[in-house]
Amino acid sequence: MPSFFNSWLPFIYLYVVGGIFFLLGMVLIRRVKGIDMRQKKHRFWWKVMIFGYFYFMIIHALLIIAALYW
Repeated sequence: MPSFFNSWLPFIYLYVVGGIFFLLGMVLIRRVKGIDMRQKKHRFWWKVMIFGYFYFMIIHALLIIAALYW
């Protein structure tokens, strides 16, 4: 079985470092008024972006678990 450093450490790095850039991008979008939260379509796409980040993180974790234990 692969060690923690070969399986989970890259996952953690990807979603922590990538999450920092994602968060900075989302903050930048808000600060430059690139999104108007009063508009329904803008709120929808804001939620899609956040949901998508966590969706792919969960799918990735499940696939790592499947590869390691099945």
